[in-house]
Amino acid sequence: MPDFRYQDGEFYCEDVPFRKIAEAVGTPCYVYSRARVIRQYRAFDSAFKDVPHIMAYAIKANSNLAILRVLAKEGAGGDIVSGGELYRALKAGIEPQRIVFAGVGKTDDEIRYALQTGILMFNVESSAELRAIDRVAGDLKTKARVALRINPDIDPKTHPYISTGLKKSKFGISAERALEEFKLASTLRHIEIVGVHKHIGSQLTQLSPYVEALRKMLELIEQLKEIRVEIRYLNVGGGLGITYQDETPPQPEDLSQALAPLVKDLKCTLLFEPGRSIVGNAGVLMTKVLYHKANPDKTFIIVDAAMNDLIRPSLYGAYHEIKPVREMRDKFRKHVLADVVGPICESGDFLAKDRMMPLVDPGELLAVMSAGAYGFSMASNYNSRPRVPEVLVSEKEFHVVRARENYDDLVRGETIPAFLE
Repeated sequence: MPDFRYQDGEFYCEDVPFRKIAEAVGTPCYVYSRARVIRQYRAFDSAFKDVPHIMAYAIKANSNLAILRVLAKEGAGGDIVSGGELYRALKAGIEPQRIVFAGVGKTDDEIRYALQTGILMFNVESSAELRAIDRVAGDLKTKARVALRINPDIDPKTHPYISTGLKKSKFGISAERALEEFKLASTLRHIEIVGVHKHIGSQLTQLSPYVEALRKMLELIEQLKEIRVEIRYLNVGGGLGITYQDETPPQPEDLSQALAPLVKDLKCTLLFEPGRSIVGNAGVLMTKVLYHKANPDKTFIIVDAAMNDLIRPSLYGAYHEIKPVREMRDKFRKHVLADVVGPICESGDFLAKDRMMPLVDPGELLAVMSAGAYGFSMASNYNSRPRVPEVLVSEKEFHVVRARENYDDLVRGETIPAFLE
């Protein structure tokens, strides 16, 4: 992560020391590098410069308005999975004609909002959803552009919770039913078929599942031609992994070299839905050490960040590297095998387990790395903890792009009914 580095014994984001951010904003807090987001997006976009394409950033990865504005200014579209994400995308300046709407449970209100907005298309996940979109479009006297999301039954070789392309997954239409569903779509008066979609999972570290799934989609496109269904958009999804520990995931250029020969003669616009690969390594969760605690069989480093701030370690058993904000150059510094845990009243509240690390003192700062994707976006108020601020760094400047919540924010919208007075 070249935008996060030690300089003169201090940890920096671009040209701003983390210590300075902590003094101004407090801890815990998320810190993002604008330069890293831009560089990652441009790497993906330029890798496919010779292929007609749209980069529809997966907004669920990190939906902060400032991050979305950075990407909108780069020309990114948006992959959304809710009406709220559509609202955020539009608020940030993402053009509606570059937005695709995925997800298995779209409501009538969300469908209506998307149609009125003029999004590019819906990624349809079932025949029931297809009929619902047709009905709502009919009420609005318009046509809905759709791509059918096909489940190719490909093992992405990733964590089961983020694997979406197997038969047992809730996502997509089974490959065996694909032609029947396209035939159904072609009979619906308020549906316009424009594309095919597949997405097999997240944090992919091998290209072979990606390529195998694409081959199946290309076969399907040829079959659709035989029933006179012309495809204008082929959405190949997202899912490229990032480095959390020792992974060596493929880069966008690697993906381009693998896919380009397969699609060079395809008269379609490709859609990509990168999320984690754009923002994952562009963000850090900064936290402060509160206490040490040693049981007979375990050492604990207790910090002020918790599973409500970053749930990935608890939910997925995910690894995040943890660095001291003050560089540890003292070779005599004691190292311990420790769990890094937070204040939440749950045994599952941890940021790291059995991690060999320096025994940092109370008051010292730690940087939890690679937290830019599915960090704040999955945060909660569990244990009535206010959500933490988000900070965007741009060269020598930093800006609070989401304020720290306070106790009043925790109860906003709640009321005590009169009969309890």
